[in-house]
Amino acid sequence: MARWYRVEGFLLALATASSIMILFLLAPIAALIIAVDPKTLEEVFITEPSLSREAWLALATTLKASATSTAILVALGVPLAYLLARVSFKGREVVEALIDVPLMIPHAVAGIMVLMAYGRRGVLGPLTAGLGVAVDDSFWGVVAAMTFVSAPIMVDTVKAGFRGVNPTLEYVARSLGASWWRAFTTVTLPLTIESLVTGGLLSWARAISEVGAILIVAYYPKTINVLIVEWFNTYGLRYAASLSLVLVALSLAVFTGIRVVARK
Repeated sequence: MARWYRVEGFLLALATASSIMILFLLAPIAALIIAVDPKTLEEVFITEPSLSREAWLALATTLKASATSTAILVALGVPLAYLLARVSFKGREVVEALIDVPLMIPHAVAGIMVLMAYGRRGVLGPLTAGLGVAVDDSFWGVVAAMTFVSAPIMVDTVKAGFRGVNPTLEYVARSLGASWWRAFTTVTLPLTIESLVTGGLLSWARAISEVGAILIVAYYPKTINVLIVEWFNTYGLRYAASLSLVLVALSLAVFTGIRVVARK
């Protein structure tokens, strides 16, 4: 009986701590939903052409740039994650530390770094200009900023997934005649699909949430994040909250949908 009470007490402590955490996260979301004026929301997205055009364009730019950023990270970040998970080489710890740098630096500093590297007057400016990719105040500048700040999430998440797959399974596939590429695509990737989906989803969400680096690199074309800051300074909290509600609703819908599909 005493042991049963100890278990109940433990579960009660967990439930209490969990409830406080949930309430802490729920309060700002609920406050935003309650504070948004339906009339202002309708004005921002439907009835006022000058506002609605700017709002929908900014939202479209954000979704397009974040999807492009995530695609780039899948194409380049997944191979890097596999290399770090499977191959031991001199200086690997330094490479892993470099990948994680964007996680700790302020967002504005990240924007300055991207601009100094790839901007018109940056170190690699002539190279990007030769490729016809403008970074300063351009769509590709938004993508570059999003990719830079999201890369650690993609690489670290997928790397952990690869390390959870026993390398022996790949060796067995190789011993049966499979090439390295086939062993990777038919054995390793399917076993890492959860980490791939999680890494892609989290890096996409991180890209959508970025604002500081984008303000430095590419104020135009405006993303929804930049527009929220601009409207807050120009029109006040009421209009900024209406834009913010769309991002919150989009995030809740996407994360809930992904989890429902994954569970089924």
